[in-house]
Amino acid sequence: MRSLTRNIGKSIYIPNLDADNGNIRRVLIIRPNNRLGNLLLITPLVQEISSLFPNVKIDLFTRGTLAQVIFQNYDNVARVIELPKKPFKHLINYAAGWLSLRKYRYDLVVNVVRNSSSGRLSTQFTRSRFKIFGDVDEGMAVQYQDSAHVAKYPVYNLHKYLTLAGYDVTSTAIPTLDLKLTGNEIKRGEDLLLELTHNYKRTICLFTYATGNKRYSKEWWEAFYSILKEDFPDDNIIEVLPAENVSQLSFKIPSFYSTDIRELGALIANTDVFIGADSGIMHLASAVQTPTVGLFSVTDPHTFGPYGSGSVFIDTNKVPHKAISDAVRSILETEGITPTYRTRTRSCIERKQTEQNHCAGS
Repeated sequence: MRSLTRNIGKSIYIPNLDADNGNIRRVLIIRPNNRLGNLLLITPLVQEISSLFPNVKIDLFTRGTLAQVIFQNYDNVARVIELPKKPFKHLINYAAGWLSLRKYRYDLVVNVVRNSSSGRLSTQFTRSRFKIFGDVDEGMAVQYQDSAHVAKYPVYNLHKYLTLAGYDVTSTAIPTLDLKLTGNEIKRGEDLLLELTHNYKRTICLFTYATGNKRYSKEWWEAFYSILKEDFPDDNIIEVLPAENVSQLSFKIPSFYSTDIRELGALIANTDVFIGADSGIMHLASAVQTPTVGLFSVTDPHTFGPYGSGSVFIDTNKVPHKAISDAVRSILETEGITPTYRTRTRSCIERKQTEQNHCAGS
């Protein structure tokens, strides 16, 4: 399929846009994928389009039902077109999803991932005068050192094509991932964390699972936990569990399980630092503005690493467990969080969501 679709969109028509941004009123973002991390990684693009065109209505073309949950608090998202996860079992719904792409004539269609065959085909299938198929200019890597990141290059690509079309784009920092938790959701997460820890001490959150070869062994996590416990004897250390309800630490520390992504995100938002391998839950932690330590051993951290809110990524092939623990300490010291009292209070988290900067406590 990639061979058949690789030339779709190679020759595109770029119209002249008016200086007034009022002519971009309806946008379609194409990411026919159902994975949590991949959907969270398009939240910066949605934020950027909403910022550039405040009155825009954005439709999303995805798979599965998670996009409805992730984008439920995005005011500019008007419609989520969901393809079934298993198309051959739901052929009528699958066909209806594709046909619904033709319901509107869009001012702009953005295919998020350039190597996605279904993304290129669906972009071609839409009715739009302006289509971005996702191909990246080779010079972009020179201009933007972080353009390899899967959440950032669609935004840089958007800027490039809008500029070519005559729109004056002011370069700004790329938005961070954002689940847009409400105040009530954050308060609920605070209550859940208190039920788990029974105190207001500083809390380190672990996620020990990941898919395939991204997952670290039980022996790896046991060795790392021993060092972490020794380095942070006065802190809470908890674990959030995957949908599979398994633990690489054999459930030896307080753990939290939920299939509600927003509830899980709200609990993580109230912790002080998150540590986990490259996974959807790692991106969830990043999307609730918790400082995140991403552990990488097989995937490229420059492509998938967490960013913003003091987050860092670590290549565990090159550094020992102690260096990861030191990175956690550095984050906590930068955030100004003391061991005796958790200062990432609700008001602090809400302020971070608004200002997108470091929170030094309240």
